[in-house]
Amino acid sequence: MKPTVLSTLLVLTLSSWGTSPAIARNTEVISSHTRSSQEFQSRSTGDDEYQAQAWGLKQDEWARYRQLMQGPLGVYSPNIDPLTALGIEARNDDELRHYAQLQVQAEAIRVEKLLVYQRAYDEAWRLLYPDLQRVSLSDESPTLGSPSMPTGSGRLAVFVKENCNDCEHLISRLTVTGAEFDLYMVGDSQDDAKIREWARRAKIAPNKVNGGQITLNHDAGRWLSLNLPGDLPAVVRWVDSQWQRQ
Repeated sequence: MKPTVLSTLLVLTLSSWGTSPAIARNTEVISSHTRSSQEFQSRSTGDDEYQAQAWGLKQDEWARYRQLMQGPLGVYSPNIDPLTALGIEARNDDELRHYAQLQVQAEAIRVEKLLVYQRAYDEAWRLLYPDLQRVSLSDESPTLGSPSMPTGSGRLAVFVKENCNDCEHLISRLTVTGAEFDLYMVGDSQDDAKIREWARRAKIAPNKVNGGQITLNHDAGRWLSLNLPGDLPAVVRWVDSQWQRQ
């Protein structure tokens, strides 16, 4: 069937106009959106590759970790690290050993870096504030119940709080006996000045802090994590593989 005059004129008219401005704009928007999506996917892939490498994981292991965090594990433990997450959800003994070994290696590297920085920090403190009591950084304070805590040394951990006369009297008695202990201030809002002032009122000698016989630490939730009965002050010690009040 031959084209009608009207259809022929319509084709010729469209051809003469070329692509309309509206169509061109739509095409540009679609193209820009496609490029943005591709760039986002590329960045996301690059981030995943970097994170997997940083944790010593393969891409499929990292993908499994991401998948696990979308489920109950991510709800109950949103800040859990990849190695612990994969270890907890290990599907067989080989995976369990594999992630345990990776975590031990990662922890060894992390602790070594902390020790190097700690030495530099101690030296800087001695140079800048030789007469001022030092408060341990919360990340450097040993985690109670972990292998990094000197559990076998018989060293005490003492938990105190502000506006507590019994706490101050307890610390005074301990210092008189010459006991070595790690003091944890509960509810101090990570305020270094507050814990220093408390230590001054409790008559903790600066030389004992500088010498390491006594350490001043922010509690950072440790007392609650022990789940021990009774109020503060509390003196605890590692006995028979667990922390017990003394």
